[in-house]
Amino acid sequence: MDDLLKDTVDIVVNRLGSKLDNITVERAVFGLFFSGVKLSTGHGGLCFTPVKEMPEAVCCPSSAMVMPLSGKLSNVPVKQYLDNIFCDNVLRRTLGIATLNALSTIIWESEDSTYIPIIGRDAFDEIDVTKYNKTVVVGALIPMLKKLIANDCDFTILEQDSRTLKDHELKFYAPAEDAYKYVPDADLLVITGVTVLNGTLSELLEMAKPEAEILVTGPTASMIPDVFFEKGVTMTGGIIVTNADELLDIISEAGSGYHFFGQSAERAIIKK
Repeated sequence: MDDLLKDTVDIVVNRLGSKLDNITVERAVFGLFFSGVKLSTGHGGLCFTPVKEMPEAVCCPSSAMVMPLSGKLSNVPVKQYLDNIFCDNVLRRTLGIATLNALSTIIWESEDSTYIPIIGRDAFDEIDVTKYNKTVVVGALIPMLKKLIANDCDFTILEQDSRTLKDHELKFYAPAEDAYKYVPDADLLVITGVTVLNGTLSELLEMAKPEAEILVTGPTASMIPDVFFEKGVTMTGGIIVTNADELLDIISEAGSGYHFFGQSAERAIIKK
């Protein structure tokens, strides 16, 4: 697992201290697009649901091995969820990261943070893509791809599954394993937060040139950004949960951002 997550968990544990002893995960939900938790404090957190990372989930017997704790996810000490971030089970990691994101909200509300999110701002709107000679996008981040194409920019899309791209986007495609060919030349590097979940983010950041503008964005990256910024990231974009129960209800019904932004969650950015 990426040291970036370990170091971020350490910061959260140190800042919250003994408060963690009394916090539990009250509710946990796996949705089609997002997974999330509600803490006993009322705070919520999200993470991308890694459906493609679960080849075993094709029938009931094999799926049971993927998530052996179904039915036992409520009223669990929050520290147990944080420990799950470092296990081999991708679904446990998913809920662990969602919990980390929820705990980050507690830190921001207590103002015990070096960086505070700006609520209601979309990370993609913050970037003038015409300023950069070469852009690399890690993941099929559709709003950014539309913006780059509309401005006739020179860019490359690194993606594990080319099927996520439309026909007119495929000419910009390169396999994710070829990152070493493209990332070092990027003046602007836009990275999906899913790289936090699959443990590839630190490697990508190590490839980037020091002066590159680097955005890491998505629900998975909705955590305190201290370690991100230490490793060269210049801005993060995430989701702040404003009504945890309502949000979990929506994602449990296969809801996406179109269904909850402005109602039970808000976009947010943090700049270095």
